[in-house]
Amino acid sequence: MTTAPYVQTPPGDAPHGSRREHIPKGIWQMAFTELWERFSFYGLQGILSFYLLYSLDKGGLEIAPAAAAGIVGAYGGSVYLAQLLGAWAGDRLISPKRMVLIGGIVITAGHIALAALPGLTGLGVGLVLIIVGTGALKTNITTIVGYMLEGEETSRRDAGFSYFYMAINVGAVVGPLLTGLAQNQLGFHYGFGLAAIGMVAALVQYIPSMKRLPERAGQVDNPLPRERRFVPLAWIAAAIVVIAIAWFTGLLHAENLSSIVTVIALIAAGAYFAVMLTSRKVTAFEKRRVAAFLPLFLLSGIYFGLLFQKFTAISILVTERIDLHIGSWTFPVAWITMVSPLSAVLITPLIARLWQRLGKRQPKPATKYAIGLMQIGCAYAYLLLISSVTGDATIPLLLILLFMCLAGSSEVFVGPIGLALATKIGPKSFEAQMVGLNFLSLALGSSLSGLLGQLFTAIPNGTYFTIVAAAGIVLGGLLLLLRRPLNRIIE
Repeated sequence: MTTAPYVQTPPGDAPHGSRREHIPKGIWQMAFTELWERFSFYGLQGILSFYLLYSLDKGGLEIAPAAAAGIVGAYGGSVYLAQLLGAWAGDRLISPKRMVLIGGIVITAGHIALAALPGLTGLGVGLVLIIVGTGALKTNITTIVGYMLEGEETSRRDAGFSYFYMAINVGAVVGPLLTGLAQNQLGFHYGFGLAAIGMVAALVQYIPSMKRLPERAGQVDNPLPRERRFVPLAWIAAAIVVIAIAWFTGLLHAENLSSIVTVIALIAAGAYFAVMLTSRKVTAFEKRRVAAFLPLFLLSGIYFGLLFQKFTAISILVTERIDLHIGSWTFPVAWITMVSPLSAVLITPLIARLWQRLGKRQPKPATKYAIGLMQIGCAYAYLLLISSVTGDATIPLLLILLFMCLAGSSEVFVGPIGLALATKIGPKSFEAQMVGLNFLSLALGSSLSGLLGQLFTAIPNGTYFTIVAAAGIVLGGLLLLLRRPLNRIIE
């Protein structure tokens, strides 16, 4: 069954401000489902770092900053690595729309475990379930959105994904806003419980919409032969055994988790690129576009590494140097990280409308990536200035909130553009996997943010902010110089 009828309007013929002629109705159904899922995910993410860092008397686990950064970075990276398995399963085993449902149920169980189980037990069980469930849900819901926008021109695809991405960021704002308030007033486990309620809302939104999804969403495009279905189960069981042995023998510990996940993300990305570039099922034209996506993938990973420091290095900075007191009231710590997606939410409709008005004259994908990298580099240059001026003194809350605005609003030039590219240039035989490959840039960024957080604890603040500011500005500038050949191949 297909989505509600929608007439495609030739470029330039749509009335200004008429969203429904540009965006299929089903996009909004998926967007609200994604909004609630992101509410729960970022609601947890907003308070997780502080749960690890805070002392026992404040309800935290009092883990050392370097170890906490490693755990948070590895968790974020693992969430996105799991999406490779989810994308593969959506292509080979279970239809995308059922994968989304299964993932939602498992995520809900994970948040309940965090809320109900104490200490490290609840942390371990909850995070593992959320990793598995998000892996099943995220790439498959994005693939479904890609089906809805199939055949559209670039400007409308970018606009559609921009609105979908705006829903992601709305959830990323409202989640920490409410869970942060609950944590501030009642405690961490109440915040975790609120995240579980958000995930239930996602399921309530999604289940009735399943019957109205595109027909392809209910199909397995490339089913695995029945006699080979035991193979992935065997690999999963072997991986669990290896991880358990490494953990109990001390080879795997909090401080090296981010390093391991970073290496796995790079190996997985390399394998995916190699398979697509050598497969006989991929045409020469498709291979050229996949090869052109490689530098954008790596730069996207670095970009998200800089952005996701709000959960590692910036969280450590907040606990050590930010005064949260406004009179007799304490500013909820999760609200600081919330400002980043809030700024992206506020700017997204303006940028999406700009892309629609410019049409074919809008900046090409590589140019948008370059703008995002340079902007976040400038945000860290601003933080370097703040750090240098204040020295070892407390940093005013308002200044760190302004940094979050500068850094967070840059995401609109990278995040939705990467989603749109992945569904547009993915080889026909690897569509869902291409979306999973795009999410690997988030895995790389998350684990890289953990490594950067550990570096932050080891060197002076000024030196650290100089390094990350220069990385964003220089890499963005290089991409701007090389944008034309990359854009020519991609477009």
